This record gives sequence, C-alpha cells and structure tokens, in this order.
Amino acid sequence: MKVDNRLDEIANYVIEKGEVRIDELVTRFNVSRMTIHRHIDRLAQQGVIRKLHGAVSAQPSGIYESLFRYRETVATAEKAALAQAALDYISGGEVIVLDDSSTVNALAPLLPEAAPLTVVTNSVPALATLRDVDGIDLICTGGQYHRTYNAYIGHNCLNTIARLRADVFICSASAVDGTTAFIQDQQVVSVKQAMMASASKRILLVDHTKFGKVALHVFDDLTSFDAVLVDDRLPPAEAQRLRDAGVRLQVIRTVRK
Repeated sequence: MKVDNRLDEIANYVIEKGEVRIDELVTRFNVSRMTIHRHIDRLAQQGVIRKLHGAVSAQPSGIYESLFRYRETVATAEKAALAQAALDYISGGEVIVLDDSSTVNALAPLLPEAAPLTVVTNSVPALATLRDVDGIDLICTGGQYHRTYNAYIGHNCLNTIARLRADVFICSASAVDGTTAFIQDQQVVSVKQAMMASASKRILLVDHTKFGKVALHVFDDLTSFDAVLVDDRLPPAEAQRLRDAGVRLQVIRTVRK
C-alpha cells in the first residue's frame, strides 16, 4: 500500500473511532510500531490527529480543526440549516464565491434552486457537486491542492481570485472569540480574504460550536460581514452581545432529529 493511501486510511479510521490505541493501529494496518509512529507524527504535523499517551485522537482542540473529513461530521444539522438560510442571500444570475469550509459545502447541493448562477470556488467537494449541474457556470480557482482542506490554496489560487469580481461571498470560520473570526492556517486566511475583497456582499455562516474559541490567525471582524448566520443553540445573551457590538446577526432555527 502506498504511504499516502495508508495515511488516508489511518486518518479515516481514527476519525471514525474518535480515539484509538497505538497497538490497535499496529494490528489493524499490519505494520510495525515504528511505521505507525512515523505515520502518526506526519498526520499530527498536518493537524489531522492529536497524539496522546499510547493513543491518538481525532477530537481536536482549537488548533486541530482543519481536516475536512472531520469537519464535515460536526454539527451537521446546524450546517444544513445555515446553508438553507444562506439561499435567501442569493439571486439568479449572480456570481457567487464559496470558500472551502464544510459549512459552506452544505450549501453547494442547494444552489440549483437559485440557478442560473456562476459559482467560483476552491473547494474540491463543491466542484464535484456542481460540475454537472445545468444552470451553474463553474469556475475553479486552481492553485496548489491541499489534502487536509480538500481544496486549492496558494499563489495561483490568489491570482485567479484577484482577477474576478463577484456579487456574493459565502464563507465560514474556524473559531469566533468576541467579534473576531479566526482561521488556523495563514494560507487559508489569505484565500478567504481575497475572496472577501472580490465580492460586493459578504455572508458568514458559523455554528454555535465555533464560539468562545480561537485559532492561530485572525480572519476578520464579524462587523465586516453583511450578515452573520448562526444556529439557535448560540446562547441568547451571546447573540445580544454581538448585536450590541454592531454585528448583523441572524439566528437560524435548526431542526434536529
């Protein structure tokens, strides 16, 4: 088995289990402890998993919330509700920019409802969802593919975005503390900020689990967005504080099973 394939399988297995003992990984993948430790070190450096004493975990702290495969399993009902509400900010004929977040990825399957649209994105899952949809003109930013984010980033991506102008930018963030939105990776921040600068209207979708946390890099202040959509599990007192600070907040009711 190729190393990259084994790394993907280890990451998927740990994400599925939540926490796994080193000995279990050795048995599961039929490799030596040295090999497993080498793979774990690499995945930990990528921010995919955390090393524990004799085990590894997919339960991230504030700085480990990067892996797309993990993010798309978190707060799924809330993300679905936010995505549905985001449709109200989109009109047929517009140019829409989508970031690489798992929250915004939940919006991609809904976009045919608003077609015709031109959609610009660096997100590989969004591209896969929309590539064969009638009424959607799709523009891929290109750039360097990053496996952790399942998206394109880097210099070429930024150059493409700088040459485009859009009606609406829809994005998410890794964490929110006070009125500041954060992202873990500076390269991702650069892409999001370029997308934000390219659009006339900016919409942030962020579920309640992101609040009261920080990541390494500042993305922007919540007051910079034309609308900030949050789910209804955000404490009312926090919602009021944000409104008092000038954030254009919309609380979205979530249907939970």
